[in-house]
Amino acid sequence: MSEEINENEENLEHLNQNSEDIEYQGDLPQEETITKITGMYKEWFLDYASYVILERAVPALMDGLKPVQRRIMHSMKDLDDGRYNKVANIVGHTMQYHPHGDASIADAMVQIGQKELLIDMQGNWGNILTGDRAAASRYIEARLSKFALEVVFNPKTTKWQASYDGRKKEPVNLPVKFPLLLAQGAEGIAVGLSTKILPHNFLELIEASIKYLKGRSFKILPDFLTGGIADFTNYNDGKRGGKVRVRAKISQLDKKTLVITEIPFATTTQSLIDSILKANDKGKIRIKRIEDNTAANVEILVHLPPNVSPDKTIDALYAFTNCENSISPLCCIIEDNKPLFVGVSEMLKHSTENTVQLLKRELEIQLNELEEQWHFASLERIFIENRIYRDIEEEETWKGVISAIDEGLQPHIKHLKRAVTEEDITRLTEIRIKKISKFDIDKAKQHIESLEEKIEGVKHHLANLIEYAIDYFKNLKDKYGKGKERKTEIRTFDDIVATKVAMNNAKLYVNRAEGFIGTSLRRDEFVCDCSDIDDIIIFRRDGKMMVTKIDAKTFVGKDIIHVAVFKKKDKRTVYNMMYKDGTKGPSYMKRFNVTSVTRDKEYDLTNGSKGSKILYFTANPNGEAEVVTVNLRAVGSIKKLKWDIDFAELGVKGRGVRGNTITKFAIKSVDFKSAGVSTLKPRKIWFDDAVQRLNVDERGELLGEFRAEDKLLIITQSGKAKAVKPDLAMHFEDDMIVLEKWKSNKPISAIYFDGEKARYYIKRFLIETPEKEEVFISEHPKSQLEIVATDYKPVAEVVYSKRSLENETVNLEEFIAVKGIKALGNQLTTEKIKQVNLLEPLPYKEYEEENMTADEDKEEDVIEDKLPIDVPVVDKPNVLETSEKEDKKQALLKKAIQKKKENTDDDTQQTLF
Repeated sequence: MSEEINENEENLEHLNQNSEDIEYQGDLPQEETITKITGMYKEWFLDYASYVILERAVPALMDGLKPVQRRIMHSMKDLDDGRYNKVANIVGHTMQYHPHGDASIADAMVQIGQKELLIDMQGNWGNILTGDRAAASRYIEARLSKFALEVVFNPKTTKWQASYDGRKKEPVNLPVKFPLLLAQGAEGIAVGLSTKILPHNFLELIEASIKYLKGRSFKILPDFLTGGIADFTNYNDGKRGGKVRVRAKISQLDKKTLVITEIPFATTTQSLIDSILKANDKGKIRIKRIEDNTAANVEILVHLPPNVSPDKTIDALYAFTNCENSISPLCCIIEDNKPLFVGVSEMLKHSTENTVQLLKRELEIQLNELEEQWHFASLERIFIENRIYRDIEEEETWKGVISAIDEGLQPHIKHLKRAVTEEDITRLTEIRIKKISKFDIDKAKQHIESLEEKIEGVKHHLANLIEYAIDYFKNLKDKYGKGKERKTEIRTFDDIVATKVAMNNAKLYVNRAEGFIGTSLRRDEFVCDCSDIDDIIIFRRDGKMMVTKIDAKTFVGKDIIHVAVFKKKDKRTVYNMMYKDGTKGPSYMKRFNVTSVTRDKEYDLTNGSKGSKILYFTANPNGEAEVVTVNLRAVGSIKKLKWDIDFAELGVKGRGVRGNTITKFAIKSVDFKSAGVSTLKPRKIWFDDAVQRLNVDERGELLGEFRAEDKLLIITQSGKAKAVKPDLAMHFEDDMIVLEKWKSNKPISAIYFDGEKARYYIKRFLIETPEKEEVFISEHPKSQLEIVATDYKPVAEVVYSKRSLENETVNLEEFIAVKGIKALGNQLTTEKIKQVNLLEPLPYKEYEEENMTADEDKEEDVIEDKLPIDVPVVDKPNVLETSEKEDKKQALLKKAIQKKKENTDDDTQQTLF
């Protein structure tokens, strides 16, 4: 970029100097004369735009280089003697070809070097991870890499042109036999257009070229030296309109520390840390401090304050900082002196075809050179073997010498492939007497035969050009592919909803009577902690509901009965409501949830009659259904003035339904009697391996149905196990090998190698402390987990290293009893083991669980026949969540209520009284 800025300034100066040459005609004080510059602007501006596009900002398709890069490489080849050269010397030499300042050349050279492909560097060339600049050009050195010397240069196939001052010759394009542009990437801003070509993996480009030459389809995706994780779902082959999402690699070091080990493309550790600190200052995330330990590899430690979720913080880092960025590629290149927009696949095809043509041209040149060598070697043999040199002894003139040799050769040249020229004869006269005297006919024959073999080989390559090109690419891969494996992990990202991961950086207050909500009403009622990007849902006594964006102070209507943070698509929060229809109408009850609304629009939850008002309202985050007592006014001859109603008998419907009729008489009050259990079914949870996340959208593998008390079992290859509550925001380690619904009485079996004792052990254990991660193998560095099984009766096959020992089948249940998680286990064998394979487990029926389930079903039927019944009273009214350790009676009641609700026809409007 600095190169482009410097050159822009120079060109603008040139335009300004030319504009100063324009003079007004006539006497300015007496008469003004206007000179039209339309033509001048049109011609000069287009010339300038064309120059910037063709000569500075956009790379050429043929060699993948911009002019300054091409001139740097050509200068380095001029100076190449195998030793390092000062970069300052290279820059000075390049100025013979590049008509601009040394700063732009030095910056461009550093950028080429940092891509670690064409230049062998020595000294401080900066750091792409931290953003540190390179040392001054007089302190650092460079030379061409072996790869560049083999792939980039060949003066015999290079087309040359005069340099800007006519004193030197420079290449029009370098004969690059590799998709260099895709390997290095390019970025530039010209007049009216720009280009952004992302770098791709060295090995994958070679594989793609080979596939193309074989006529097979291929697909290439970017790869970044900074590593990280990337989602290329919308890459669009690098064309305009595509998008790449890149993320830092973040893992959990412990409960209070996150570690960033790889950063996204186009960021540095410093810019990343600055964005994290900025998000923390704004309250989007909460961190304690940041530690930057980056050296050869990235290591940024993010320390969290107490009571902050690491999983939620990881998502917040992706949502609010540079830990996730979006890149819009735009592949624009120069072909035939014109800008062209193409995809990366088309660029690879062009590059591969160009490589094949260059290889063909090299073979043709090599064939011509070999044939010339064979021709002269044959002439030399004829000249010496037949002693034609004696024919010139009596010749006195040069013309006579030429004629004598020509006549002497004629009887022996019928097998030659071309006519003998005067130049050939002249070369024969230059043969030294010493060579003639020591001429060996056998060696001459061997030399000619070897040339014939080489000629046949080159002809074979030309006849099988595609196979030759494939072998060429394979040779590049073998020679230079080591250490160039993919660094960026390819993954599909799930969308992070910012409102779900934003830290609570604000406090919500409400003035119910006056109808105001906001974060600045500190003298009024406190509602909850929230984020400054949250939406707030409000219910009023008149039956109106609305959702609005949080602000310092917002009027939402008087007589507010409920206000909370709104969660979009939340189907588990259920609102229980009773309302009176108008001033004289009947009263109704209904249960509903709110999943989506239009912001700042009022919704009427009643029947719409004037004077309607809400008699009773609760919000239940897990679908709880309480029991309430309805009290009527003692008017007229009403006999029953009080009775209980169970909300569990109502189905959950949309917010717009009228509801079931309670009574046509006037209700004095509705009193809370007792809390109920959740009426929602257990939630099915899936695991999507593509994004490594849990979901309830039926994506991936079904893990099971989970109630509030259920947990997930997670086991990693490093020998860690834990049972935790499933959370959709959870992150999982890369080495996770077991993820399933946890059963507390189901043992875990493992075979592992103990590094300290150098023996294999078998152990079986139970998770003793849920929610706590424990290591179940020894912590020696060489300890390694071989297999782990969660079956009741697992079976393993042991394959020994000694061929004399037969494979052994081990029943793990019989081998060892269930012990503590910290127990060492029983030694498997003293012999050396080649590998351990997990076989199909033995059959097992969970009799106890089946019998218990059958007994529960019978008990449920008895309870269901007696419904509705009084739900056990909760000590504190308005308790919305049930205990994790509810007793058996409460659980049975929950199932019975669910069955009765399912058997009820929800569409029938029912009058209770």
